[in-house]
Amino acid sequence: MTRRRFIADTWSPQSGHPAHAALTGEQAAHLARVLRAQPGQLFDVVANGFLHRAEVTSVSDAEVRFTLHEELEADAALPIHLLLAVFKFDHFEWAIEKATELGVARITPILARRTEKHLALAAPKRAERWRRIALESAKQSRRTDIPEILDPTPLPAALQRESAPLRILLSETEQSLTLAAALENLYPSHAGKLNCHSDPELAEGEESPHFVRIVTEARVPHPSQSHRDGWDIESRVPHPSQSHRDGWDVDSPPAEQSTNLALAIGPEGGWTPEEMSLFTQHAWTPVTLGPRILRAETAAIAAIAITAAHLIS
Repeated sequence: MTRRRFIADTWSPQSGHPAHAALTGEQAAHLARVLRAQPGQLFDVVANGFLHRAEVTSVSDAEVRFTLHEELEADAALPIHLLLAVFKFDHFEWAIEKATELGVARITPILARRTEKHLALAAPKRAERWRRIALESAKQSRRTDIPEILDPTPLPAALQRESAPLRILLSETEQSLTLAAALENLYPSHAGKLNCHSDPELAEGEESPHFVRIVTEARVPHPSQSHRDGWDIESRVPHPSQSHRDGWDVDSPPAEQSTNLALAIGPEGGWTPEEMSLFTQHAWTPVTLGPRILRAETAAIAAIAITAAHLIS
C-alpha cells in the first residue's frame, strides 16, 4: 500500500540531509484530527527536497514531528523554466497548477506588452497565492519538490537574466519549425554542435537562423532519476560516479538546481514585434505548435507535455 506523502514545513539541520522534520498549521491539523496519526506510524516526508521514510514522534493539532529514516528514491523535476506571460488570473492559476503537476522546475510570470494593465498591476500581490497553488499541486501529484515561482517580471529583465543553454519561444509567426522537430534535433545521442533546423540549401559551415549551440556539459537529467545522480549521455542511464556533476549537487534540493531548457509562452494576442526582436537578440529559437490558435494556458501545457516526452525518451 502506498504511504501518504507530506512536504515538511520545517526540518533540521537546515542544510544537507535533514534528520528531523515537522508539519505545522493545516497539515498538522489534518494529520492529527482527520488521519488520527499516532507516534510510531510511518509516512513519506519530503524535507529540504529529499524524500524519506519518516516515523511520527509526537502529535498535536499545531505540530506533528518526525524522525527521518532512510532516504527513498524519487523523481527529479523536469529541468524546464517556464516563462509564462500573465493573462486572466483564473486561467493563469490553472496553468500554474498543471505545469506543477507535469514537473517543471521553475515558473516566471512575465509582464508582457500585451498583458492587460490591471492584471500587470495586480500580479505582484498574487505571487504568494501562486506559490500556495504550486505547493498544493506538488502535494497532489506526489512531487518531492516545489517549483520555484518567481515574482512577476518585465520581459526585458527576464530575458537578460535567463541562463538556460536552450531557449525555445512559442511564436505565432513561426510557420515551419515545430516544437517536436526542434526537440528531436536538440537531444540526439551525441553531444557538441547541434543544428535544430537543418537546411539543405545552406553552404557547408553556414549556420541556420534556428541554430542552437550546446556543449557536452549541458546534459539533461532523465526525469525518472534522483536529483542526486548524474547523467551518462552514452549509456543513457544514471552513472553512479556522477553525483556531483552537471550541476546536480548532492547536498542541494531539486528546487535549487539549474534548468537546461527555457520555454516562453506569450499572452493573449501574442508577443509584439518589439518583443520578438528582443527574443532574437537573446538567442531564443521560435517554434510553432501547429496551425491551430490555442489559448495561452493550453499552449503552455501542450508545450510542457511535448518537451517532457522528449526528455524522457
